[in-house]
Amino acid sequence: QVQLVESGGGLVQPGGSLRLSCAVSGIILSINTMGWYRQAPGKQRELVAGITSGGSTNYADSVKGRFTISRDNAKTMVYLQMSSLKPEDTAVYYCGAEIRSVAGQYRHWGQGTQVTVSS
Repeated sequence: QVQLVESGGGLVQPGGSLRLSCAVSGIILSINTMGWYRQAPGKQRELVAGITSGGSTNYADSVKGRFTISRDNAKTMVYLQMSSLKPEDTAVYYCGAEIRSVAGQYRHWGQGTQVTVSS
């Protein structure tokens, strides 16, 4: 069974930084695109940042220059370094990944981690 587990969320003041981590476990054949998504109350889930297996990245306009996504293929982990955080970054952050396992290729999700930016 494939599992994604996020960690690193919390409460931070505006202008602060946080680093989110996502660990993938299970019997995995390959991992393609990995990404971080967020969902604020009353809003739809949106892509924050994505990274391909080759290391190409893309970001939402609202986080460009402030957030950095990276992955460690050997450890099957993906990270999101968030800096210059703003109150509007407050949301539940989810890790998502396209994973090929013995059951086929599917998108898997973590349970989410809360990020709150407030003074």
